[in-house]
Amino acid sequence: MRIETDKVFSQLIHADAKEGKSTLASTSPFPHLVLDAEGSWKFIDTAGYKGTKKLRKKTWNPATEPIPRWDDTWDLVRVHVSDWTTMQQCYTHLTNYQHDFESLTLDSITEVQRRCKKNIRTGSAQMDQQRWGQLLDQMDELIRGFRDLTLAPNPLRCVNFISETVMKDGKWRPYMQGQIRDTVPYWVDICGYLTTENRPLGDQVTKVKRLLIGAGVSPSHLVGERVQGRLPDIIDNPDISAMMAAIYPEEVSA
Repeated sequence: MRIETDKVFSQLIHADAKEGKSTLASTSPFPHLVLDAEGSWKFIDTAGYKGTKKLRKKTWNPATEPIPRWDDTWDLVRVHVSDWTTMQQCYTHLTNYQHDFESLTLDSITEVQRRCKKNIRTGSAQMDQQRWGQLLDQMDELIRGFRDLTLAPNPLRCVNFISETVMKDGKWRPYMQGQIRDTVPYWVDICGYLTTENRPLGDQVTKVKRLLIGAGVSPSHLVGERVQGRLPDIIDNPDISAMMAAIYPEEVSA
């Protein structure tokens, strides 16, 4: 039996392509729901970078199937997000609060925005000012809505937003179109940038994943946190479950 808790956590992770954003998200507490808009999760079979824990996965079609209830035969449920309607269906299911998921990952919000844009551009319609406004409003409502699920009386404790990254105004920042690019980092508890560092190890070189989260730790990357220094500015080989344990060391679960 799991104890309901208010020890909740939301984060945005941005990085270059193939840097390991999805792999990092796989270290979130189970049961875990992944809304996969890029198809990368079909290759993730273990939790974490070079992890040893095998992930028991299943798929879910929210248009035709009820939300899966946890029965200890799976760790992770994957939804293939091929269109904007699928995102809306998932959100509707979750807002009924009849589920067992502790973690939710949107991978990626960059690709989800492209799905939203395609839905708005019916036929050959161009993106005029009105449609750009619709895109902003719908993405704002979606991201805030999923984040706020952690504030409702349900088991969800951890929400991860994965994003591509782009250089703008002298900083690497989450890749979103429109002004939401500048506001979404402030909606979450942590905005982190994931990178890889090569370190010497004897006669060889080992790769270390590093998550930058401390404001000012790198002037060229948009990062920040509001967990009051409970995590280091740079986290080597990050693990989201371990990060949550450090943020809430007093939490007891059964």
